Amino acid sequence: MKLADRINNLPPYVFASLAKRIADRRARGDQVINFGMGDPDLPMPPALVDALCTAAHDPQTHRYPNYFGLPELRRAIAGWYCDRFRVELNPETEVLPLIGSKEGIAHIALAFCDPGDRVLVPNPGYPVYRYGTLLAGGEVCEMPLLEAHGFLPDFDALDRTLPAGVTMMWLNYPNNPTGAVADLEFFARAVAFARRHEIIICHDNPYSEICFGDYRAPSILQVPGAREVAVEFHSLSKTYNMAGMRIGMVVGNAQAVEALGRIKSNVDSGVPSIVQQTALAALTQDQAWIAARNAVYERRRDRLVPALNAAGIAAPLPQGSLYVWGKTPAGLSAAAFADRLFEEAAIVVTPGSSFGSCGEGYFRLSLTVPDAEVETAVARLAQLRF
Repeated sequence: MKLADRINNLPPYVFASLAKRIADRRARGDQVINFGMGDPDLPMPPALVDALCTAAHDPQTHRYPNYFGLPELRRAIAGWYCDRFRVELNPETEVLPLIGSKEGIAHIALAFCDPGDRVLVPNPGYPVYRYGTLLAGGEVCEMPLLEAHGFLPDFDALDRTLPAGVTMMWLNYPNNPTGAVADLEFFARAVAFARRHEIIICHDNPYSEICFGDYRAPSILQVPGAREVAVEFHSLSKTYNMAGMRIGMVVGNAQAVEALGRIKSNVDSGVPSIVQQTALAALTQDQAWIAARNAVYERRRDRLVPALNAAGIAAPLPQGSLYVWGKTPAGLSAAAFADRLFEEAAIVVTPGSSFGSCGEGYFRLSLTVPDAEVETAVARLAQLRF
């Protein structure tokens, strides 16, 4: 049989390949500590489990869901944005639930990218920005995120070098994989850039509720006029420990939201109703528990980063996201460093090069590992020197 070129040009998803290596090592009896994926290990709050069970007993949830989400859920999403960011959204036209934000991220290029069009994709960045572009027949236009610029794009340089045919730009702060954060002044410059070049910004914001110290992540939609040029993707996976439920949302520019909804209604049947009911409970419950959850991640961060530094592995304390982004020791590539940790200490980290060429020389470590395993990893790191 002949596979389509888009499949031949699509590499295996990095974490799918990693899972096999981990399984093989564990089959040999080794205790592997996996810092590779940002998969929350903490459970959903009990009230959300109760909401899920209650919804499952309602026969109405056994039928096909609404293609565009329950009206009450769209209103709850709008209400959450108003409470959290002071952004007022029209739940009928500016809000769309997703089967996890990943599927919306993968699909939206189909709405704005004809074959040959270009998309500004962060390098390093979440791989799905790139893969969604390729699946739409678009051309990836790499946007370097360099440590010298705080892992933020350089809009002045982009103004000088932007090629013709760019239709979209991806942003993501707090950032995966670098843990970098951005403020409203940065987003104002991003909106101005998008206006100048008549492109749409897709801001991926799933880590806004995972912040440390005094930092509080903004939404790009807080910038006046942002909804004319931007949409924002969000997810309940990280905020409410609901990764297995598969629900997120896109909000913002009404034309973009409608276009993505039109694509989705032709390729899926909407978010399962029991999941929507659980999301409704999550968004309307008391949010005070999130601070205690963040304290768990912060404690892990504050154990792991000093242990890395003591082993000769430079890593700063991130202000947001679930990730520590560290430098590989001199003389080791990202892949070689990850292999050495895996072989010598049974510790899994993700090579920075998995997120793009500008990630070479770095690695990503996720804070979504139980405390007892964090302590084991700290002890193992104490035996290493780089």
